Amino acid sequence: MSHVIASSAALSEIPAAPVLRFVDWLVPLDRLAARSTNLIVHSLGHFERNGQRYDIPRYVFVGPQRGDVPIPVGIFAGIYGNEPEGVRALVRFVQLLEAQPELVAGYCLYLYPVCNPTGLAVGSALTSTGKDLNQELVRNSVEPEACLLQAELASQKLEGIIRLHTDPEGNAFHGLVRGETLTKQFLEPALAAATQLVRAEERARFEGFRARDVTYDHYEGSSLHSPAQAIRPFEVILQAPGRSPVYLREWAFVLALRTLLQEYRQFIAHARNL
Repeated sequence: MSHVIASSAALSEIPAAPVLRFVDWLVPLDRLAARSTNLIVHSLGHFERNGQRYDIPRYVFVGPQRGDVPIPVGIFAGIYGNEPEGVRALVRFVQLLEAQPELVAGYCLYLYPVCNPTGLAVGSALTSTGKDLNQELVRNSVEPEACLLQAELASQKLEGIIRLHTDPEGNAFHGLVRGETLTKQFLEPALAAATQLVRAEERARFEGFRARDVTYDHYEGSSLHSPAQAIRPFEVILQAPGRSPVYLREWAFVLALRTLLQEYRQFIAHARNL
């Protein structure tokens, strides 16, 4: 398969569940993990709220190894509960990787599709206690979701962190990364890859996407890494435009993730040989 979208038929098993059944979206991943030699599923832990039990799952996808130490990268989705396209995009991405594991050769991917389960359960950006999990993750929070994810960050020592978000009023796919070098080396190609969706439609404009309607920047904002890490990981935010169709947002994430990881692998290989 030469194009990611060509594999969409193979990914049709994702249940078209309402927000209240968000756990059903992960069923394809659990099925894959049961038979895959590349994918492992584990829970970071659980907590109870209002008589309900909530888990934060972690899926680990190990790509074919190339002799070097695998590059550990974490991808986080569902931080805001009203951004389900990031969750479903990770499901699509893993299904693609299961079919073509060579796309992430040399990587060990840590995938967190449901960071805010109480928010996803009701389609709310905030947790059920009214907290902004994105902010709680970068402070000394007592919220159980934040505590579980912070402990995970401290234990895994990730080399890179990617967050999937949606801009509700956005018209263009947007990306943020710290530093001009990383922007040019792998973020810009990743964002350009996302616009293939528009060109595939053979239209100058399609539901808010334009062929070259891509923006990027570097930032000095919140950091998701653990203070215990001696080396700061690279951090990327990929932000889909909320005014585009949901299926385009999901596939834009898939295209951007695939390209970003491929470009970073080349970037780091070159750096190691300097």
